[in-house]
Amino acid sequence: MDLFSSSNAALSSSPLSEILRPKNLDEIIGQDKTLGPKSKLGQMLRKGYLPSLIIWGPPGTGKTTFALALSQHFNAHFENINAVDAGAKVLREVGEKGRDRRLQFQQKTVLFVDEIHRFNKAQQDVLLPFVEKGDLVLVGATTENPSYELNRALLSRCRVVVFERLSEEDLSKIVLRAESHYKKPLERILTKEAINNLLEYSDGDARRLINSLEILYNFTKDQEDGERLDVNDMRELLQQNPLGYDKSSEMHYDLISAFIKSVRGSDPDAAVYYLARMIDGGEDPIFIARRLIILASEDIGNADPRAISVAVSGLQAVEAIGLPEGAITLAQVTTYLACCPKSNASYMALNNARALVEKTRTQPVPLHLRSAKTALAKDLGYGRDYRYPHNYPTGWVEQNYLPEELETEPLYEPTNRGFEKNIRDYLNWMKGQKPEK
Repeated sequence: MDLFSSSNAALSSSPLSEILRPKNLDEIIGQDKTLGPKSKLGQMLRKGYLPSLIIWGPPGTGKTTFALALSQHFNAHFENINAVDAGAKVLREVGEKGRDRRLQFQQKTVLFVDEIHRFNKAQQDVLLPFVEKGDLVLVGATTENPSYELNRALLSRCRVVVFERLSEEDLSKIVLRAESHYKKPLERILTKEAINNLLEYSDGDARRLINSLEILYNFTKDQEDGERLDVNDMRELLQQNPLGYDKSSEMHYDLISAFIKSVRGSDPDAAVYYLARMIDGGEDPIFIARRLIILASEDIGNADPRAISVAVSGLQAVEAIGLPEGAITLAQVTTYLACCPKSNASYMALNNARALVEKTRTQPVPLHLRSAKTALAKDLGYGRDYRYPHNYPTGWVEQNYLPEELETEPLYEPTNRGFEKNIRDYLNWMKGQKPEK
């Protein structure tokens, strides 16, 4: 199962991704902060020490390439598996062989696991003792947040390394390598506008760029000098891929988080941008509409009491018409909520009340507030001395509503923003009234 050994196949028969793949750490593009000679991990690796690592980053950022480069750098036995294909039995066999190798030959075994987030808890538990005892040095690659996908025990024994998406400058370096291989500048087969569009289209993904370059160079290898593809030609040839998005992945959580925080931060431009990302990525519009309803109460509340009605109406409209037209409704609700005055006073009042309940437990309800629907309740004094506010000129009368033993600061403190300022003024007015007799 030693899949890291060099292939003797001719380069001409290999895909461009294999031909351009870096052979050592110094050739890896775009991860200088993490792997460069000045980084702590880079220095550690170059000194010959390899800890167990979890490599986390978007597709096409060099996670597998990094593992392959390690195989050329360390005097260790390398094993390569994909979590989709490997079960607990395979993991146990690899671990036991690693233990034998360590005890008999004092040789380390490095296990590279691609898509490690696909391992279930039981499979991760199989790896744990082998990693803990040093039988295996684990190098796992994942596009998902390890905090969500890997159990704490395994995660605590590994160092998490974050790979960033590649910049256009990084992608341009890959273009130079492809030009060197094909011995033809890219500007001879694409217009300048098409080259810029190609880099944007690659979206920080080296694999996508390299696959595109391979198609472009092969398609144009027989074309005459001076004949170049424009943006439309290139798009037709490559076929535009859908936006990277997975409703069960970390991107789902990141985008909805950025969306909600943009609405809360009163930035309609950013909010509608993230809305477009989610809709074009295939997110459930009902999920988005429900989150907007939550936000209308949590972050706007009584600063604009209409916000909850707008959000609920938005959900009803999306349920009625669906996509694509429902996206217009979501945009309307999003921009309205983003432009509303903000207050979380109602939300904080609930939190304050819950904390008070947790602290004071079940305090008795004052007698004058209790239900007096039965003769026994009346005999016990339930409802007696209750003062009906509507019987007083201002529609308000001073009386105690909280349990008698409860002394507390105000739980609801309205802000001076939006309609909530009116509420605050009304509460202050009541406090200034003389008690009615």
